[in-house]
Amino acid sequence: MRKVLLTATVALTAVITSVTPALAIRGGVEAPQPYPFSGSLQRPDSPREDGHTCGVTLVAPTWAVTAGHCTKNNPSGATVGRPKNWTVRLGTTDAGSGGEVIAVERFITHTDNPVHEGDLGLLKLKKPAKTKPVALPSARPAEGTQVRILGWGMTCHQRLPECYPKKLREADTVIQPAAACEGMYANRELCIGALDGSVAATNMDSGGPGLVRDGDRWVMAGIVSGGQGDNTPVMYTDMHYFKSWIDDVVTGKINPPDTPVPNLEGAASLAGVCSASVVKTSATKSSDHALLLTNGHCTPERPAPGQTLRDVPLAVPVTIGDRQGYLQAKANTTHLVHATMTGTDTALYRLDQTYAQLHAKGVKIFKLADRSARPGERVDVISSGNGDRFSCTVEAVVPHLREEGYTQDNAYRHGCKASHGGSGSPIVLRDGVTVVGVHSSTNDSGEQCTANNPCEVAADGTVTVHQGARYGSSTQSLAHER
Repeated sequence: MRKVLLTATVALTAVITSVTPALAIRGGVEAPQPYPFSGSLQRPDSPREDGHTCGVTLVAPTWAVTAGHCTKNNPSGATVGRPKNWTVRLGTTDAGSGGEVIAVERFITHTDNPVHEGDLGLLKLKKPAKTKPVALPSARPAEGTQVRILGWGMTCHQRLPECYPKKLREADTVIQPAAACEGMYANRELCIGALDGSVAATNMDSGGPGLVRDGDRWVMAGIVSGGQGDNTPVMYTDMHYFKSWIDDVVTGKINPPDTPVPNLEGAASLAGVCSASVVKTSATKSSDHALLLTNGHCTPERPAPGQTLRDVPLAVPVTIGDRQGYLQAKANTTHLVHATMTGTDTALYRLDQTYAQLHAKGVKIFKLADRSARPGERVDVISSGNGDRFSCTVEAVVPHLREEGYTQDNAYRHGCKASHGGSGSPIVLRDGVTVVGVHSSTNDSGEQCTANNPCEVAADGTVTVHQGARYGSSTQSLAHER
C-alpha cells in the first residue's frame, strides 16, 4: 500500500494512511542557509512544538504549494476551505523561528482523492510574501537529473519531541526511472532518491520540494507525495504536469467553491485514537473538573469481561473542536473515572480543566440523558475521527449485543454510517445537546460474535447477524456520575 509521508494530526481523515517514520531526509545534512521560497506549513493540531506538518513552497506572491494530502488532512476532509490558524513560515532553517510567517486564508486541493489522482494542494496567503517565488519547470526533468531535496522530517521512529528536527535538512540525489517507484503514476509523478532509500524524503517531509538547477536559479521539479517504505526512493508530484492547473488557480481562472462542512462543534479526540465528547450530568457544578465520554474499549488497557475500572490515574491528551472541527481547546485527562465493556461499552475520564474553564474557551458541553434512546428516534452521531456528523434513526434496541466475549445490554442498532474511527462518538438527540449513547462497533464481515462482528442475542437466546450494521452503547447508567 502506498504511504503518504505525513504524521497523523488530530484531524485524521480517510485519505491519510499510517506510515512508519524513518530518518529525516535520509543521507542529508543540516542546510547551511535558508531557501527564501521554501518553508513549513504550521498548524495548532501538529504533534510538534514548532507546529510543522508539511513542507510548502512559494509559487506566487500570495500562493504556496504543498501536497494535496496535507490540505485534505483537515477536520472534515474538505477539498476546498478556509482553515483556522494555519500559517506558513518561509525562508528559515528553523521550523520554530525566523523567516516570514503568513496566515493561510484558504486551501484548494487538486482533487478529492489526492494520493491517487494528483497529490497537490495550493494555499492562498492572507498577504503577499516579501520573497521571490520559485520558478516552475518548462519541461519534465529527465531521468538521472540531479535534485536537491529539503525537509523537516522525523529523525527517529517515535513520535516524540526528540524525533522532530528543528533545523532544515537537505540532500542531493537524482531522478530515478519510474520502475524504481512501485505503484507510481509515471505520467504525473517523479521517482526521486537513492535506489536503496539511503537518500530520500521521509515522514513529515510531505509537500517539501525537489529542486533542480537551471543556470543560477532553482526550479521546483516536484513535491514529496509518498513511498513504499524506508528502502526505496520516494514519489514526488511532477510540477510540470500540473503547471497549467497551478497557473489557472493563481490567476483566478479556477476558483472552486468551499466544500460544505458539517457541524462538528464539540467533537473531541482522545489521543487521536478515539472520538469523544465533554459531557455533564444532573449533578454537575461549573466548578467541577469536566468529564469526557468515550468507549470502554478506547482505554489503554481494555477492561476484562465483567470488570469495571474506577478512579485510575491516567494522563491522555484531548483535543476539542469548534463548529468546523478545528481546534477549540486542548486538555489532558487526569483520571479514568469509570470504564467497562460489560453491560455497556463506555468510559468517563476526568479532565484537568473545569466546566467553567472550558465554557470560557467556547467549548460545547453536552448533557447525559437519564434515559435511553427509543426505536425510531432520530439521532446524530458527531465524530471527530470520521470528520463528519451523521443523521439517522435508532433502528432497534437490542436486548444483548455480544462481541468477542463481551456482552452489552440494551444496545442500539442505528443507521448512522460512522466507521471505526468513530468509536466513542456521542449519539445525540435532535436537540443537538442531549447524549443518549456512544457509537461502539460495526459488523464488518458478517461473522457471528467475533471481534468487529457483533451479533444480536434476543431474550430467548436467538442469535442474529446483520452484516454492515452499526451499534451504539447506552449511557443512561452514567447520568448521575460526578
